[in-house]
Amino acid sequence: QLQLVESGGGLVQPGGSLRLSCAASGFTSGFTLDYYAIGWFRQAPGKEREGVSCISPSGGSTNYADSVKGRFTISRDNAKNTVYLQMNSLKPEDTGIYYCAAAFIVQPMCVMESQEYDYWGQGTQVTGSS
Repeated sequence: QLQLVESGGGLVQPGGSLRLSCAASGFTSGFTLDYYAIGWFRQAPGKEREGVSCISPSGGSTNYADSVKGRFTISRDNAKNTVYLQMNSLKPEDTGIYYCAAAFIVQPMCVMESQEYDYWGQGTQVTGSS
């Protein structure tokens, strides 16, 4: 059904910026991207996966982990079937594999619990290292 592909990761110095993209495809007819909340999650080596940010199907509601508030911004362009995560002022502790995930919902909200998401991308590596 729905496929997600992340891109934009890389190696950046602390204080630098990256923009991650999550491209969606394979929609079931009649159920386009605006039926899905999108979450960004990350997993550092030796740690559990944690929610970073999420955005509601129409983009009207967003949530952020306390650790990234004020530095990261999630957005979506449903016409382009793409969700973005702009990451500024990167820190070494932001290092990890970043995944986007989609949840089929109709409510104008989102959550950052991985169990709520049905579809996952393969991830993209982000390294904030000096």
